[in-house]
Amino acid sequence: MHPTTVPPTPAEHRRPLQAVLIATFFVRFGFGLTLAVFASYIIGRSTGLGGGDVGAAGVISAMAPVGEFSTVLISGAVADRYGRWPVLLTGMAAAAVLFAVAATTRDRYALGAINLIFGVASGAILAASLAVVGDRADESHRGYEMGRFDAMNLFGWVGGFAVGFGLLGLLPNDRLDLVFAGGAAALAGGLGVTFTLLRGAPVYHGTTRYDFANVLRTAFRRSVLLVTLPWLVIYMLIGTALVFLGTAAEGIGISTSYLAVAIGGGGALLVVTQPYYGGLADRFGRNRLMTVGATGFVGAMVCASLLLAWGVSDPVLAGLGVSVILALAYGPAALAALADLTLEMSRATTMAIYSLTISLGMLVGLIASTGLYSHYGNPGIYLFFGAVSAGLIVLTVARLRERPVVASPATTPVR
Repeated sequence: MHPTTVPPTPAEHRRPLQAVLIATFFVRFGFGLTLAVFASYIIGRSTGLGGGDVGAAGVISAMAPVGEFSTVLISGAVADRYGRWPVLLTGMAAAAVLFAVAATTRDRYALGAINLIFGVASGAILAASLAVVGDRADESHRGYEMGRFDAMNLFGWVGGFAVGFGLLGLLPNDRLDLVFAGGAAALAGGLGVTFTLLRGAPVYHGTTRYDFANVLRTAFRRSVLLVTLPWLVIYMLIGTALVFLGTAAEGIGISTSYLAVAIGGGGALLVVTQPYYGGLADRFGRNRLMTVGATGFVGAMVCASLLLAWGVSDPVLAGLGVSVILALAYGPAALAALADLTLEMSRATTMAIYSLTISLGMLVGLIASTGLYSHYGNPGIYLFFGAVSAGLIVLTVARLRERPVVASPATTPVR
């Protein structure tokens, strides 16, 4: 039974929503596919990584978050002023070209530059996509629609990672260029399908009333930051795992094929849970579901630390599984809350703060985790997990203590 009784999104809004869901899947699948092999592609081998190798891969991988967080607010402003789809489709086309170029070189400087520009395209795609969902979904049904978006977003990532890790185990290192060519093909295919769905569909064409300075003042107010800043610390953790999970698994003898199957199963779980959690956020409120999600993330880091310290055990694995399921509640509730705080004419710019915080979190996480591990080994990882957990706890308490305020003219209140 669906957890909310609100009516579905009107029929005239469904085609743009379907288009953005399909575009999101292909984009994230291509991203996940290539990121799974990126560290090995940079270094030129898939096993036996030393400290210098990890540092080089981390620096080059960090270029994408740098490009994203330094330009995403501008991308959001352009999407608000001139329309969502020109920004989204241009970002997809640029990313496809960049993947194709990356397949032709292993020069570290070239890959760093490509990854930097790729980050710009990634931020533009995400800000515009989230704005489309916020525009087309009624507030009473927005959590469910954001859950569908988050499911497709994460399933694309996970599906790409699963295939990428599988190819990492099957392909010799000198043929990993084929993975980047595959990522380019996925994006090109998604671009074609999206164009087809958008023919004749109503779309947002921008506004001449856009005031960037005023939007920034309202977008960076306390209520918005308390929704978005938890993503900063969450992606400090996720960014590090995304880049080094495949090579780390190989290094300790875990088959990448086994890892691919496990990740693929997780993707199936995402498809089921994200719309359901979004519906619960519509029914019971965004704050409650965000608190459940933050609790799950903290529990997952505690369990991961126990696994690292004591090795694999059934109770800890069970605790990790429960924690991960709870953590999945955060995304759709927080995305809906962020969309609730905006109006159409400023939505993409405000939603861009989500992209800004996750890209900054990935950058800071890569720098912090690799530095701590290089200097302290496993105790450095415990310290990293502890800092991320503490940040989530502090921000969750601050959000729960926030008193409702009268909404400004440019916003609608979050529940």
